[in-house]
Amino acid sequence: MASSSSSSVVSNSPPSSPELGAVHNWEIPHSQNGRQYILVMGGLGYIGSHTTLELLKEGYNVIVVDDLSNSYELTLGRIRTLAESHFKQVGGTVPTLQMHSMDYRSPRMRSVLAKYSLSKTDVATEIPSSDFVTTPRSSIAGVIHFAAFKSVEESIHSPLSYYQNNVCGLVDLLVLLKEFGITNFVFSSSATVYGDKANIGIPLTESDLVHHPEIYVDKNGNERLRMTGANGLTSPYGRTKYFSEAILADTAEADDSWKICALRYFNPVGCHESGMLGEDPRQKPTNLFPVVTRVLQNPTTSLKIFGSDWDTADGTPIRDFIHVVDLARGHISAMAAILNNKIDQSFAAYNLGTGKGSSVAEVVDSLERITGQKIPVHRAGRRAGDVGLCVAATAFAEKHLEWRAEKTLDECARDTWNYVCKTNAAKA
Repeated sequence: MASSSSSSVVSNSPPSSPELGAVHNWEIPHSQNGRQYILVMGGLGYIGSHTTLELLKEGYNVIVVDDLSNSYELTLGRIRTLAESHFKQVGGTVPTLQMHSMDYRSPRMRSVLAKYSLSKTDVATEIPSSDFVTTPRSSIAGVIHFAAFKSVEESIHSPLSYYQNNVCGLVDLLVLLKEFGITNFVFSSSATVYGDKANIGIPLTESDLVHHPEIYVDKNGNERLRMTGANGLTSPYGRTKYFSEAILADTAEADDSWKICALRYFNPVGCHESGMLGEDPRQKPTNLFPVVTRVLQNPTTSLKIFGSDWDTADGTPIRDFIHVVDLARGHISAMAAILNNKIDQSFAAYNLGTGKGSSVAEVVDSLERITGQKIPVHRAGRRAGDVGLCVAATAFAEKHLEWRAEKTLDECARDTWNYVCKTNAAKA
């Protein structure tokens, strides 16, 4: 597909106060004429589209690369509309938003990056070298990578396509980015990398999975060695996320010009409060919220809950449901921390979650309250590989990224149903 782009005058001034979930107060690095960009791979997908919008609201110029295989081109116009509405309220000019419709693995990716390369004159006069640890060779300040395949079920049936896109594609991308001097990287990871550590029944911490041995001091003051690796990865999808993290950690270990954050998030839910952005995959939905909303729209169906005998208050599994807008702001906080040299490691992993779990039954109750409808439920047996509790420990991200999730489960339900209703009305 042919690429398209659109530009506007750039504002270098972010909103005057931090917004929900983005609590950092760091500066946005920019050149003298505002020509720096954040490149968002998969920037029109569910999480990518919300992140693109929040980047614009924070004053960043954004380049989106998306092949539209699991997203829609009309999302780009909605992002622009919401960004324009935001700046009409707070003042200022909407930053630049450019779009390239293509697979991030395409040979055309080289020409896209070349378009944003800086000439020697640019480097010498437009971006003072004192602003950077090393003088950049590109006006792309950093990359946020969402362009991975993400269905557990599909990965089981098509493992090679997952390894090819998620792992091989990542390696090729890193080589290309390094060639153009782009070494600030935020990676969309997943709690699936913890494997069977999720079975321990307590919130997962980042130290439950490390990619290089670490020495730590235990509660008794003794030095211990924390070993690498993960057991119990139950799907090719989960393994691609683990392998990708390991590749990123090894890359950063060998070359400290890289600054990489891997964000392990748990269960993204919700939609933008406007009802204009949400989860609308081209493939069959597998996440809980869209599955429940489909049941709400089709009274002849029921919601199948796998396992009602877990060691939880109501017997149903507990997950850490995080609003997608909070999650988007977590990615921005990670990129801001990298750009402001607030992270002293070349590679660091952070959990993005609420730190508070909600059971599947509580999700059903919340959606029933919001919609005023009864959700028919069929309780089935446990599935192989399922766990009763999977919740994030969030202190590490709160401390180092100055970020926290703040939206409630009811807000997730409200925004999801608002999106469903507005989408159905538009199709009618």
